[in-house]
Amino acid sequence: MIKTRFAPSPTGYLHVGGARTALFAWLYARRHGGQFVLRIEDTDRERSTPESVQAILDGMAWLGLDYDEGPYYQSERMDRYNEVLDQLIAEGHAYRCYCSRERLDALRAEQMASKQKPRYDGCCRDLTATPERGAPHVIRFRNPTEGDVVFKDDIRGPIVFNNKELDDLIIARTDGTPTYNLTVVVDDWDMGITHIVRGDDHVNNTPRQINILKALGADIPQYAHVPMILGDDGKRLSKRHGAVSVMQYRDDGYLPEALLNYLVRLGWSHGDQEVFSRDEMVELFDLSGVSKSAAAFNTSKLQWLNQHYIKEHAAADTAKRLAFHFNQMGIDTSAGPALAEVVEAQCERAKTLVEMAENSRFFYQEFESYDEKAANKNLKVDVQQPLQALRDAFAALSDWSAQLIHDALIVTAEQHELKLGKLAQPLRVAISGGGVSPPIDVTVELLGRDTTLSRLDRALAFIAERAE
Repeated sequence: MIKTRFAPSPTGYLHVGGARTALFAWLYARRHGGQFVLRIEDTDRERSTPESVQAILDGMAWLGLDYDEGPYYQSERMDRYNEVLDQLIAEGHAYRCYCSRERLDALRAEQMASKQKPRYDGCCRDLTATPERGAPHVIRFRNPTEGDVVFKDDIRGPIVFNNKELDDLIIARTDGTPTYNLTVVVDDWDMGITHIVRGDDHVNNTPRQINILKALGADIPQYAHVPMILGDDGKRLSKRHGAVSVMQYRDDGYLPEALLNYLVRLGWSHGDQEVFSRDEMVELFDLSGVSKSAAAFNTSKLQWLNQHYIKEHAAADTAKRLAFHFNQMGIDTSAGPALAEVVEAQCERAKTLVEMAENSRFFYQEFESYDEKAANKNLKVDVQQPLQALRDAFAALSDWSAQLIHDALIVTAEQHELKLGKLAQPLRVAISGGGVSPPIDVTVELLGRDTTLSRLDRALAFIAERAE
């Protein structure tokens, strides 16, 4: 059975690069009827925080990347790592190294001065006389000195490393804590991981880990190293390019379906198809379709996808997410129109839910002032009389519906020999405070009779005051 994993370090938020790696591993497992494991690599005690762990769990939950096992925590597996360290030493695959920091720094400086690749020289590899018991030391893996490590990467193809290029890496620090290259090997072995999908910054770790797996007599997983994500400027994606945290995209008004769809296309393709449902991703995803080159993040493309999903999604579902953003803005939506109706009215003109919430603020909250440009253009003395007539027509309506509102608007415009827009736009500014809203009859219906009449009274008073 195929088994993949996502193994982030909780030293910060879940960033989009990690989320894409998690998505690829999740999709591969789901497509092949396998299992997906979440493992938290929290052995860095100084930098790992509970807040970062929660950010990872929140990000995975928001994206809907469910896991069959986990979350496992490396910090809870120290006894197991120590057991494997003892095994490697006992079987001659690892040894204690007593070299001081000063010696190693001097060795490195000497090698760099002579233009050699900095590497450990094996000083303690075959010690016959060891220092007194308890002397400070690290534990190093005894890497083979002959032959090659060859593995077929599912994205990059065959990769070869000569063992002479790999020095004896440290697998336990002076304080006894195991290092990444040991813990990841033990975890993947114990958890039965068959396919490892991870960033290509780990390519150089792979031959070292394969050699440790071989020393333990473990099966070698299949590897797939995903290229990094670049910003629009061709440099590695970072905070300077905008949001890089998954939950920041939520806070900025993106739908998880849109971000997932964008991430799956960031370095993977299936013909010219751009929009993928979750089921289509599972059905079509294959590592052979992942590009070997770095992918560039394009915020405009993400916004296009987000708007697509806002328009295509059920309004009731989007309304639940829109409520989150109104809450963030401190706006109570219980006294205004149903949020699902607002979504239906606004979905064609909002790229994000934050934008939708901002544009819909006037439905639930009195605006402080009119947009100056819109007011100067539309709330003028010559529209005072027709606007008053429209207010009276609205007050007399037997039923508050978009159709009757529309009819009243047409009749009033005709009575005052105005084109429809010459009355509709002043009405829009009067009730929304600005020059942009959904279709005016829908906007008035959603706003309600009392609020509409109140705001028309306010606009008429504003016009009268300016006239004086």
